[in-house]
Order: sequence, then structure tokens, then C-alpha cells
Amino acid sequence: MSDPTDTLAAALFSEVFMADQLARNRVSRALPKGMEISHFSVLNHLAHIGEERTPAQLAATFHVTRGAMTNTLSKLVWAGHVHIRPDWDDARRKFVFISPAGRAARDAAIGSFMPVIADIVRAIGDEKVRGALPVLRELRARLETEE
Repeated sequence: MSDPTDTLAAALFSEVFMADQLARNRVSRALPKGMEISHFSVLNHLAHIGEERTPAQLAATFHVTRGAMTNTLSKLVWAGHVHIRPDWDDARRKFVFISPAGRAARDAAIGSFMPVIADIVRAIGDEKVRGALPVLRELRARLETEE
């Protein structure tokens, strides 16, 4: 790894991977009992877009297998956080939408971990975080298109 770009790339991804692991750990500990990050992520996405999605669309959005998404959705249905209805035009398809209980659970989750992440951002400083966001967004966008 004598190329300076290779060294820089290795350092960047090492930091991204470690930050991801630490952030997931911190957020997981702050989530309401029984909620996992995957559950929160689906609820947050559905609340944000405000529309139904098929399980296949959700799997593609989160870059997971359909089986993994089916498992997450089953747990969310059991908890009453999402409803799944058949497609009235194609019985083979289903649509997922967030329930009022799911919105409440999502809001409770945000309330439980927002103080933790807001404290970290305050400690780093708003300007540094604002400066990092464009780089992280471009990194994500390039990773999404490289698949």
C-alpha cells in the first residue's frame, strides 16, 4: 500500500466502519426495549416517505435480502407497528404501511437516542459536522451506484 490514495482510502473506510459500529452500539442501547435498529430504520423510512412500499422495495432500499426484510416486517407486524395489505390488483404483491402505533414507537425511539447523538454533535461542533456531511453523502451516493 505505497500509493498515498490507497493509504487514504484505507484510513477513511477504517474510520467509517468503526464509527458505524460505535454509532449502532450507542443507538441500540438507547432504543426502547425490544426495538432493533432494523425496526427503527424501517419505521423511520415509512414515516418519512408517507407512502406504502412493497417488501421488495423496502429490501432494495435497505440493501438486504427479501428474507431479511420479511423477518423484520414480521416482527413489526407482531408489535403492531406496521400493517401489510394485499395489492388489490395483484394478489401476489403486498403493501406495507406504518400504523399509528408504529409512528408513536418511531417517535419514542427518536426521543430516546436523539439526546445521545445531539451531545456528540455538540461536542464535535456544528461547523465540523456540516463540513463532513457533503463528503459522507457523496461517499454514500458513490457506493450506491457502484453495486
